[in-house]
Amino acid sequence: MYIPKKSCNFARELNSDFDRMKRVLIILSAVLLLNACTTSEEQLKERASELCAYIPDHELLEQSKHYLTEDFYAVLDTMFYRLPEHEAMDHEWLYYFVTGNGGTIADYEVLSVNQTDDTHAVATILVRQKWEDGSFDEETDVEEHRLYMERVNGEWLLSDFDEHKADCIQYIANNRMEQAWRDMISDYLITEIAPYYAQGELCIPTLMLVAQKDCETEIAWVWGDFWIYWYNISGDTLKTVSGGDHAGKMLICAGEPEWRVCSFEQTVDGAGNDASARRIFGEHYDIYQNMHSNETVREAVRQSQLRDYIRRYGLKIRYYQDYGWPAVEL
Repeated sequence: MYIPKKSCNFARELNSDFDRMKRVLIILSAVLLLNACTTSEEQLKERASELCAYIPDHELLEQSKHYLTEDFYAVLDTMFYRLPEHEAMDHEWLYYFVTGNGGTIADYEVLSVNQTDDTHAVATILVRQKWEDGSFDEETDVEEHRLYMERVNGEWLLSDFDEHKADCIQYIANNRMEQAWRDMISDYLITEIAPYYAQGELCIPTLMLVAQKDCETEIAWVWGDFWIYWYNISGDTLKTVSGGDHAGKMLICAGEPEWRVCSFEQTVDGAGNDASARRIFGEHYDIYQNMHSNETVREAVRQSQLRDYIRRYGLKIRYYQDYGWPAVEL
């Protein structure tokens, strides 16, 4: 079939125009994609300022879930609400975050934001403490911190603060290991020592750990002041049946399938008590004595661990009561 030259030229020109249009569309798509992935510094600063309200203080705000990445929220939720409180004090890990303590409130100023890639940015923020009436505490310095942001489904969220997310994860791991050790020690006390007491419905030891030393990969020493308590349940109250103190040093050994208490050297009763405590606790004696002799601290720890036990096993208990004493609310 004969095709005129003019028609061939028209076809080539049409193909050439089509190629040019494709190149233009590709360039436009790249520009649009770049614009979609890049946010102006001013927009990022505004978002960082908004996210500052969700830097953890002594609580994780209910609406925080909408402003934090899923994994960072899960870490903080675990630390605030999923871990037992073993000691009668604030959570030690709170120093990881900027908090308003002693009647002051953290005041944040976003200095700058650097977008490191399409989905990550780091904000530099300045923090000062101000009093609850809005005036500034002139005695505190201005601190510089880093707020990490991640873009998820088109929205910038808080993903870390001062790179302490890793510290929080390690804290959780350590806490869970400590809880496993506490469970092991409690099981040992319940099995080996509690049967010598007048028994009730529940045996719930109170553990005050003084020190720990890992000697080898398969053994460790734990020093502590351990209390046995047997209780009966009366309505919403734990009634103390019996109890006693067993302070000393435990040898913990690796085994199958888990660690176990291999030996327990206790302080002696009577006149030799202090001498045996000094020998057994050694360099840890002062810490032990401060715990052991302070009834206020001891009862605060007891209450904290009873609350953990009640929460863990879903018991409807509100009080505990020692014989001859008024009930104590948990």
